[in-house]
Amino acid sequence: MRDENVPAAGQRADPAKSRYSLRLYLVGAAAARAGDEMSGPALMLAGFASAGSTTDASSLLAGITISAVVGGPLLGALLDRAERPGRLLAGALGLYAAGMGAILVGLGRLPFTVTILIAVLTGLLGPALSGGWTAQLPRVVPGDGLPRANALDAMTFSAASLAGPALAGGLAEVLGAPTAVVVSAGLIGLALPGAWMLPARHGRGRGSRTSSVISDLAAGIRAVMRKPPLARATLTSVVSCVAQGMLTACMVLLGERVLGGAGHGAMLLSCAAVSALVANAVLARFPRSLAPDTVIWASALVQAAGLALATAGQPAPVIVAVLMIGIGEGPQLAALFAIRHRESPDHLRGQIFTTGASLKITGFALGASVAGPVATWSLQGALALAASVAALAALAFFVIPSARVGSSGHRAISP
Repeated sequence: MRDENVPAAGQRADPAKSRYSLRLYLVGAAAARAGDEMSGPALMLAGFASAGSTTDASSLLAGITISAVVGGPLLGALLDRAERPGRLLAGALGLYAAGMGAILVGLGRLPFTVTILIAVLTGLLGPALSGGWTAQLPRVVPGDGLPRANALDAMTFSAASLAGPALAGGLAEVLGAPTAVVVSAGLIGLALPGAWMLPARHGRGRGSRTSSVISDLAAGIRAVMRKPPLARATLTSVVSCVAQGMLTACMVLLGERVLGGAGHGAMLLSCAAVSALVANAVLARFPRSLAPDTVIWASALVQAAGLALATAGQPAPVIVAVLMIGIGEGPQLAALFAIRHRESPDHLRGQIFTTGASLKITGFALGASVAGPVATWSLQGALALAASVAALAALAFFVIPSARVGSSGHRAISP
């Protein structure tokens, strides 16, 4: 097999691509995404250790995620226009890591409202750790090698979702929550060289674009709203993320009260990631068994059932509940990607992905901010509320009138 970075006969070699390997891309993406997955649980644990308050802990998580609704689409549009997007991406990663450090320094030293403001500003750059990388992949690997590269890129998400929360919880238990925050920022910093060296864009410089950034953003939002299958999937996934944020805000107390340690709560997130991977592997063997549109709402019901089971408050049911939640979350994300690819025009694909992702992150933040105070009053009440929201996500799918999905309706679910 020809190496992805070696040009075909008669094809002019791109000097930047010849110096940049897929391996370097994957190492950078994996480091950034592992740091991203660590950051939320690590900040929650640090906030809880500093103030002893679930409300403060969930507020930090909400602060660093809620501003993504603004930062994600804007960052995506700027990356699409930049001649050297890698430089912009590296700058965003560096500022995000610095923001993590500033939040840690501020805990217990600055007024908590100031620390929350720092978290909100840092969160504007959060999408750089995930979608910002994937958008650069076509310039790293030629068209023939892109499917394989996409599969490898998707694996970095799965690896990060497994390693990040477990690493945050383990470090918090052994060395303290501040250490987990420092390691999270360090992993993001390790991704800087891989981002900085990304190939430049050729033939589509800043001056070749006649539309404004605002018009690009508006076009992506209109595309999401005007296509019923895309709008239904987006609405259901966003409401599901509200429930997922509520669960995450409860993880510290679940670990402390049910599993014997606050850090164990973060490890439950890795259990959900394992079951999500297994569920997607099973569906991959039978890709046409269910249409992705069906998976979107059915998986929300599975998550609702898992959240309801978690209210039992005993170790075994809680572990089973988290595994069930992962079984719902994994296929739902894969189905959402399949619908976005199916319904998105090529010239708006990046905007649609970043806008949808930002809405989901914001939904997650809203859920976390609501569940923190409720969990302080009643952990079981917060989990029951999350189960109700997940059930509402399934119903939300049918609020938007249906439209013809396609000739077969059954599409392969791929990450």
